[in-house]
Amino acid sequence: MQHAAHAHLETRRGRLGGALLLALLPACGGGDGGGGPQSSSGGSAPAFSSVPAVQVSQASSYAADCGGSGQTGTLYPNTALEPSLVVNPTNSANLVAEWQQDRWSTGGSQALNLAASFDAGQTWTLSSAAFSLCSGGSAAAGSDFARASNGWLTAAPNGVVYALSLSFTGTALAPGSSSAQLVASSSDGGMTWGTPIALITDGSDFFDDKGSITADPNDANYVYAVWDRLGATRGPCYFAVTADAGSTWQSAVSIYDPGEDNQTIGNQIVVLPGDVLLDVFTQLLGGASNNSSSAALLAVSSSDHGTTWSAPLQIASLEAVITFDPLLNKQVRDAANLFSVAVSASGSIYIVWQDARFSGGQYNGIAMTQSSDGGQSWSTPVQVNADHATPAFTPTVTVRADGLIAITYYDLRNDVTPGAVLTDYWLVTSSDGSTFTEAHLSGPFNLELAPYAEGEGLFLGDYQSLHSSGAELLPIYAQTPDGASNAQESSNVFLASPPAADLASAALARTFRAAPARSLTLSAAARARLAASVRLTREQRLQHAP
Repeated sequence: MQHAAHAHLETRRGRLGGALLLALLPACGGGDGGGGPQSSSGGSAPAFSSVPAVQVSQASSYAADCGGSGQTGTLYPNTALEPSLVVNPTNSANLVAEWQQDRWSTGGSQALNLAASFDAGQTWTLSSAAFSLCSGGSAAAGSDFARASNGWLTAAPNGVVYALSLSFTGTALAPGSSSAQLVASSSDGGMTWGTPIALITDGSDFFDDKGSITADPNDANYVYAVWDRLGATRGPCYFAVTADAGSTWQSAVSIYDPGEDNQTIGNQIVVLPGDVLLDVFTQLLGGASNNSSSAALLAVSSSDHGTTWSAPLQIASLEAVITFDPLLNKQVRDAANLFSVAVSASGSIYIVWQDARFSGGQYNGIAMTQSSDGGQSWSTPVQVNADHATPAFTPTVTVRADGLIAITYYDLRNDVTPGAVLTDYWLVTSSDGSTFTEAHLSGPFNLELAPYAEGEGLFLGDYQSLHSSGAELLPIYAQTPDGASNAQESSNVFLASPPAADLASAALARTFRAAPARSLTLSAAARARLAASVRLTREQRLQHAP
């Protein structure tokens, strides 16, 4: 049965004063020399501030039952989260965004909303693709799914934009459930979308999770999609490709199988110089009740548009723990055991993820590794978040055309107010991968107002998005109202405009050096926390929808 939205709000948090409506956020206010507002130990939280930002998401128009009756879980209307963004390569003023709209506590959302801008993100026009019943899906079109999730965008060099959706009905692998990876395309800058094409459709024996889509930057005919096809005992990487600009798609095939009782997750393809494809993914090893469960980053490559693939390349171990806010011990569903990857114009590859190796397994920082030889070898992971004394999570990376590395993430350094989970969003940049400059983007806002993922915690998305256009960085992210808000659960998607000039000269920026983890012997309790994070990632896919 469908529970009333917000019914458990007062059990999750105390009442807070004030209200805030965010539309066009003001310029960032002052700080005390730390890259934006920061509280001192035992002090009060700073006032909310932000770089200029535009709200991309809009109030929901979906009826509570638009996805069909009999759904289970709590529906959070007017929540927008987990955005994706793309810049049209033929028109840099044309941006397209996709995000989850109206999240369910048991996974997925009513729909994936889309929007287009033709003035570099200052104004947005909503559009939609028929990825679920709420956004126009139908049985005749093969898109009559109750929910949609994990939206992903890419743009071909001819300006055609492709949107991907995980569309599904029912809990993963439960009797009567179904899932699909659907792709729709737009040839008018994201204003209208064609009928979705199913790359794969499965019943209750499999669940097609965590897809991403990548247009070949060198040939508009080729677009690549990857995901994991989760069964009861394994979860291999699956791949589909079009060689005729989306008119037809070749049948989906497995390109890497991790073996019995193991899974892959988070597949993402990047295209290297020479038109070499690199599919990066997380491999999850070990039984769901095994304290030796572990996670690692791997990759496979192809030099023939995905016809054949290499043996797996080892990148790094993932040593994430479950995030809890330090003040209230509230659990956060974040990007544990996931990652973000980007490639520079010269072919250098950068991967970031959240990792607890820097704190001896206590809480997560942001790790980065890089490769300059096509993924054959990788640097020792270094910590690239500025404040090492607080949990940081859900990083995203991009590389500007001039080689500037940019990384965004959330952290909890200002989480000092009882009755709220105060969170900030940050940007760090580097021209050499060693010396970084930190700048504050937004916050503190109250993460306690985010929708709740059952058994997993407060949720703004498994990923956010970050791109560049010329010298401008384009972070798009989900955010709740500020710490003084009396609102019910709500979240919106914002596109920020951090300084396009040299960020190191910004008055509020601070500089730090990335550093590898100290040589520490993990305690038994720390090892158990790492294993628990892997088990949670595995179990959330089997017990709930994504």
